[in-house]
Amino acid sequence: VLLDIGVSSHQLDTASRGFSFHEDAPLDMRMSQSGTTAEELVNRLPLGELKRILSVYGEEKYAQSIARGIVSARGEKPIKTTLELAEIVKENVPQKVRREGHPARKTFQALRIAVNRELEVLEKGLDSAFELLGSGGRLAVITFHSLEDRIVKQKMAGWCTGCTCPKDFPVCVCGNKPKAKLVNKKPVCANETELDKNPRARSAKLRICEKI
Repeated sequence: VLLDIGVSSHQLDTASRGFSFHEDAPLDMRMSQSGTTAEELVNRLPLGELKRILSVYGEEKYAQSIARGIVSARGEKPIKTTLELAEIVKENVPQKVRREGHPARKTFQALRIAVNRELEVLEKGLDSAFELLGSGGRLAVITFHSLEDRIVKQKMAGWCTGCTCPKDFPVCVCGNKPKAKLVNKKPVCANETELDKNPRARSAKLRICEKI
């Protein structure tokens, strides 16, 4: 089973979906056409929850400042488009951050993850995919950012863990046995040849485990 996690290039490149901060579009970010939009989140969530989402899902260093900027801006008028949000982020981070790539990247990632409940869906998807495997079957997972990769790494480590008894126990009393083994101890990353053809693969990591 192969799981290719996250938003697709087609979704990123379709401006009307609201995933990109490079073109102006409605602030949507839903992978399907149902559920809460990013526009609803940025205009309704309290300051503390906005900060939490930006900090946890975006690993954004300036989450507090950006969240305050969002709350201040929406007090004047609703935030409706991607470029409106991107400009708010830009205005609420230090000047040096603006020179290190687009400052809205982490904010957009955080909101997209929150809108689509991506990490929760990933957890459930991993368990379901592993259950489908027979002995000797392999689960391969491609992730594109550290939050996804951390979940996959921890999940696979759990499947590969056997006895959890303290080391000074003479015999195992927990009865735990490993359910899988790692095929690659370190994630596989794209080489320069692949990156020349597909620059978006730069952050991709492939982890594989085999069911026992």
